[in-house]
Amino acid sequence: MFVPRQYREPNDSWITDLIRRNPLALLVSSGDAAREPHATHLPVIEDPNREDVSREDLSGSLLFGHMNVQNPHWAALEDGCPVLLVFTGPHAYVSPTTYGTHPAAPTWNFTSVHVHGAVQKVDSREETLDIVRSTVHSLEKEFGAGWDMTHSVGYFRRILPGVGAFRVRVTSVEGMFKLSQEQDSAVRDRVRRDFAGSTCTLRRHTAHLMDRLPDERPSVTTDPADDPRVREIDARP
Repeated sequence: MFVPRQYREPNDSWITDLIRRNPLALLVSSGDAAREPHATHLPVIEDPNREDVSREDLSGSLLFGHMNVQNPHWAALEDGCPVLLVFTGPHAYVSPTTYGTHPAAPTWNFTSVHVHGAVQKVDSREETLDIVRSTVHSLEKEFGAGWDMTHSVGYFRRILPGVGAFRVRVTSVEGMFKLSQEQDSAVRDRVRRDFAGSTCTLRRHTAHLMDRLPDERPSVTTDPADDPRVREIDARP
């Protein structure tokens, strides 16, 4: 993923927060010359048994997921093959009417994390059940109403033959947080206030992230990424 300098995450917590709050990932694996790449939307969680749960750097850690074994993607996955997990966070269209300046161009503010890793398919029924239960626990705790799965574990066991669970060992992570950093503070604040006052949840969540951006502006430097002409190009999706 191409990430211009001004759109990099302020710190690793931005990446882990986005993944935890937006666990529906797009799993992508490449095919050979005769096949198209496979892509599947599915929930992905961090390893619940990770010893240092407070560690925000995901490199080397495990992520868990599962899919329907009838999905051709499952048959195409091979142990050790490289995969990409794409997590998408808050995003919103930015109209030039918000800027109050001319000339101007529309753009789209968005947040995304790309996780690269190696996949390992789970063969054990019990391990598959553990991943399913851990996924339910994690998602119910964060997004549900505290549902108790105790009386449904028997049902989980009956459907296990149709469930393909996997682990992804993370090799690298990239975050893109495009939140009007290329604009001066006055314009950026107008965009933030426009989003914050919207009835659209995604726009309000985008405004919340803009509120969290560090106040410091990049200093003058010879880095080409800080050239205003480069920033104007980088502002486009």
